[in-house]
Amino acid sequence: MSKRTSSTVSNGVVKDSTAAVDKQKKLLSEETGHFSLIRAMHLADLITELNGFCGVMSIFSSLRYCLGSPSSHGNLWLAMFLMPLGLFFDFMDGKVARWRKKSSLMGQELDSLADLISFGVAPAVSAFAVGLRTPADHFLLTFFVLCGLTRLARFNITVGNVPKDATGKSKYFEGTPIPTSLSITFLMSYWISKGWILENLPLGTWATGTIFEFHPVVGLFLLSGICMTSKTIHIPKP
Repeated sequence: MSKRTSSTVSNGVVKDSTAAVDKQKKLLSEETGHFSLIRAMHLADLITELNGFCGVMSIFSSLRYCLGSPSSHGNLWLAMFLMPLGLFFDFMDGKVARWRKKSSLMGQELDSLADLISFGVAPAVSAFAVGLRTPADHFLLTFFVLCGLTRLARFNITVGNVPKDATGKSKYFEGTPIPTSLSITFLMSYWISKGWILENLPLGTWATGTIFEFHPVVGLFLLSGICMTSKTIHIPKP
């Protein structure tokens, strides 16, 4: 969500961070020892890693729920909590990068990869855990994740072409940002609190007993995926 750029602005003057980027390229490309990758990372990159950590742990928590008792929701609640926590780290990495005035080519890539885990794969796995378990559900959840993947790849390619404000930050998101999938996570959390999961999911199933059986609520993920990849939806950046 908080994408990091390769320059900062102070008193209206753009300060290029080419030297810092070149230093990182050197550390990553040369034979400088086993720990050159760690030394090449900035503080903001480590915070981005925490975003990815939350996403992976959320996935494991959902899987632990599936392997345990359906009546024990502790792991499911933990899975839901870790995704917004990932959003906190996603917000903070950009803040720290601007505060320290240090950009990172690797950080920009880490940001997108961590977002895919925390706001793409993790919500889809939690949806499986709460009961979206038919083959048609799986197909549509996969579509959602691939839309998130495509949206992030497009952002990395086109971010330089999006109009910038006085600080050098993009004025808007093209398509809804992938963290907006957390709105579905919050809705699923409400279902958990009401006991509306597994066989009690809202609206039940359609085409029940056929190979096309699916839960209508999976349409939320379908809509989210379409909005993420939209070319015409512009969301102003905060």
